[in-house]
Amino acid sequence: MSLSDASGTPLWDPARHADRRPRLVVRNRITRAVRQWFADRAFEEVETAALQVSPGNEAHLHAFATEALAPDGTPRPLYLHTSPEFACKKLLAAGETAIFTLGKVWRNRERGPLHHPEFTLLEWYRAGAPYTRLMQDCAELLALAAETAGTRVFTWRGLTADPFAEPERVTVAEAFDRHAGIELMRSIAPDGATDRDILAEDAARTGLRVAGDDSWADLFSKLIVTHVEPKLGIGRATVLCEYPVAEAALARPCPHDPRVAERFELYTCGVELANAFGELTDPVEQRRRFALEMDEKARVYGERYPLDEDLLAALATMPAASGAALGFDRLALLATGARHIEEVLWSPVPR
Repeated sequence: MSLSDASGTPLWDPARHADRRPRLVVRNRITRAVRQWFADRAFEEVETAALQVSPGNEAHLHAFATEALAPDGTPRPLYLHTSPEFACKKLLAAGETAIFTLGKVWRNRERGPLHHPEFTLLEWYRAGAPYTRLMQDCAELLALAAETAGTRVFTWRGLTADPFAEPERVTVAEAFDRHAGIELMRSIAPDGATDRDILAEDAARTGLRVAGDDSWADLFSKLIVTHVEPKLGIGRATVLCEYPVAEAALARPCPHDPRVAERFELYTCGVELANAFGELTDPVEQRRRFALEMDEKARVYGERYPLDEDLLAALATMPAASGAALGFDRLALLATGARHIEEVLWSPVPR
């Protein structure tokens, strides 16, 4: 089926393309500016293989599966990566200290105004840097995109934010208290273990529908999507930080409180733009967390993805580092005032 707009006009129609082209040209300008920003800071741009033995081990990320055939026809299962993270961490273990990649990734079961099955991810890593340094990076990249696009304000569905203003920093616990009236840490034990029943009781009081088989993670997700995310990044960007360890499988615990982790997400106009970690480098703990994530995936979706044993081996020698992933298409959408992610994609995946 060919791509077309709501009227049925195909995207290759010259008039339709002419209507789309200004935003696409701005996207290209932002791409060049971002690459120059990293070059000016002595980052190396790296290209990672899209085909991997594991697409990632987060319970609610879904991959596209394929297989590679040996010369004799023997199949080997592979996946299109959902992020270049595993490959980048191996490069850090190899000795790289400041790297970025701007390339395609693939996630299944995702399509809508802010989601596309194939999209561009900007991912970067700083060896030896605290994860708070990435908060500064994110703020500078927002301003860079706005300046390049020639806009003073980001907009999305009636919400606005100043991309040049310093982002506010709010912990997840503070956000739950402020926007949902929930004391989140009441349901988290000193060792990071979670209590489903306590959170279910609190969630029900907000009017959220609680199902009998909802786990703590399910309830956390419903609460953040319903009560928290829509209130973030209004007027200026929000850095939502210190996620519970149970919601940060790839991040190290915060030194001041082992119940929470060095993870933050960047929001603008209620839109999630970036996800960042102070990277976990303990291979034993990482294996344990991946196993828990895959157990949850099997429970909910009836499938699991293999572990990347090469990654786990590399973590043992990887230096302390922080890394961030930013949805480049969403950044272009906000900078150009687009109403749908496909307005800033040169060639969307056919429906």
